[in-house]
Parts: sequence; structure tokens; C-alpha cells
Amino acid sequence: MKSIIDALKDGRLIELPDNNKQKALGYLASIMEAIPELSPGFDIGDAVLKREEAANTALGMGWACPHVRVPGDGELFSSIGWSPAGIDYGAPDGKPVHLLVMFYIPDNQKNAYLKEVSALAKAILKEQGMEKILSATNINDVRNELLNWVSSALDSSLPQAKARIIKLEARQAAAETAATPQQQPSAITAAQILPLMILRMAGGKSVILSQHGELVSKLETADMSPLNENGGRTEFEIGGYKILVRSKTQYQPDRTVYDCLALK
Repeated sequence: MKSIIDALKDGRLIELPDNNKQKALGYLASIMEAIPELSPGFDIGDAVLKREEAANTALGMGWACPHVRVPGDGELFSSIGWSPAGIDYGAPDGKPVHLLVMFYIPDNQKNAYLKEVSALAKAILKEQGMEKILSATNINDVRNELLNWVSSALDSSLPQAKARIIKLEARQAAAETAATPQQQPSAITAAQILPLMILRMAGGKSVILSQHGELVSKLETADMSPLNENGGRTEFEIGGYKILVRSKTQYQPDRTVYDCLALK
């Protein structure tokens, strides 16, 4: 359960701001792409969507484990999204999905991934299924239930003393993240994920489209030259916001629209 514990400790549990399946997966992929240890330039969102087209990753009972496999060695990472209303995911049991656990799986972590998913599924069954997730009223309720699942999985797989230490460390770190999000630069809540569009025109002029006035005012006077780097798919910081570019579309004459997320 290491990747899930790390996700809770590092603030990669979010309330999804959109109940559309593709958009929800895009948000989680963007959170994953912001992990410093991952090599830049790999389109996790696109890879996850292609995987979903090949095989739906919903496991029933209201949860799914979208994932992407990558060549080479590395660490197993995850990010977790909670949808209070539920997502029409095409699950085999027909139920909406309320919890997405997304995994980034290097070749050397295939067995670790299978063990985590198996342990998580067993813990969900042991802890009366998704009932508490379905009745959760805020992200802290979801975090606490996930910690209960982690505890249940550790109790069945590790010696008692070691499991107790890991549980205490995970709960302490998650409590610190929940209590002081302003001091956790990697802790991202749904309110801090702001969709926006950036229209770039000839001569370098930019038009910012967003529902967030502060973000618009900061970006319209900012240097947008980073958008021209790395083929237009990049990330950069402006005025306390990290801008993640998810895709770009070319229009005539000499205009480009960037689909972005702003993280604060």
C-alpha cells in the first residue's frame, strides 16, 4: 500500500471538480504529471484514456483503478480522486464510480501494483464496502476512510509492530496535510484546481478564459513565452500558480488555444 500511503501524505487525494469521466481522468493525470520524480514530457492523460478505450478499469462497488504502464524501472505512484455525485464510468455493475485510484506503473512495479490493488479490494470488502465513501461529506472523511482501508490491509500483510508504525506515520502525515494545506505546496484540493483556456495570437498577445478573476488578471499581464517550449506541453509558475498545459489546438491565422489547469 506504499503508493497509496504516499499519495495521502503528499496531498494527491482531491475532490474531483467534474463528474465527466474523461475530464476527471484528465485532472488526476495532471496531478500525477506534477510529481517531481516523474520524467517530463510523457502524456499520462492520453495514455490513461487509451487504456480505458481498450478495457474499462471500473471494478464495481463504486471504484475504479485507471492506470498507465511505462517501460523501464521506477517507483509506483498513485493519485486519488473522489466524486461525491459519482461518475458514469460504464462499470460492470452499472453503479456510478465515486473513487478513482490512478496508478503509474513502471515495468519493474507490475507485481507491486497487483498486490496493492488486491490488498485495496480486500480491505474495501472487509470494511463494509464503499458505504462510508458514499456518505462522506468532505475530503477529510474520504481520507480517514482510506486510512482505515490501509490499516486493514497492513494488518493482514505485515507483522503487527511494523504495521502499527506505518499506520501511525501515515495518519500523522495525512493529518498535517489536512490541517495546514497552505504549508504543503504539493497538497492540492479541488478548490485549487482551476480549468482555463489560453488563446495565443500573432505577436505574442494572450487572452485568458477562466471563471477565476484573480487568475485572469495575473496571467494576462504575465510572460507566456514558456508556452512555446517543449512543443507547447509544459508547466510553469506565474504569481503563485503552477500552470499545466494539457493540450493545444492550432487555428488560422496564427492562433493557438491551450487547454490548461492552474494549481495553487
